[in-house]
Amino acid sequence: MLQALAEAETAYREGEVPVGAVVVSEGRLIGRGHNQMEGLQDPTAHAEILAIGAAATHLRSRRLIGASLYVTIEPCPMCAGALVWARVKRLVYGARDPKAGACGSLFNIVQDRRLNHNLELTDGILADQASELLRSFFRQLRLKGDGQEAEIW
Repeated sequence: MLQALAEAETAYREGEVPVGAVVVSEGRLIGRGHNQMEGLQDPTAHAEILAIGAAATHLRSRRLIGASLYVTIEPCPMCAGALVWARVKRLVYGARDPKAGACGSLFNIVQDRRLNHNLELTDGILADQASELLRSFFRQLRLKGDGQEAEIW
């Protein structure tokens, strides 16, 4: 999870929402990613999607059998679906996402028994650090140089 946090910090420095993810298989890091939606102007450039893609390229397989994905915040529906399709074995995430989380908050796609694959799930790992990084990022977006609140969007 520390590697995922490092990826989130990279996203923060790049002006992206600070989310980071890594894929581990047989004790080796085989894929990493951080949010790049702004830089790539791609709504699918979430940390999890990029980490899954890097791991699939590394393994030369679309199936990440036995792999674990570590991510700083609860995956959204798109990313949760990708985890199921990739056949990831285990998901570990930090902070819950009550607005878009699809692994326990709003939905639980990764453990929906109607689907043909389910993941092991662990949440709350280094959640305080992940949450603080997100809070800091959005606080900076809201503050202008004179300390006044600014419009984000």
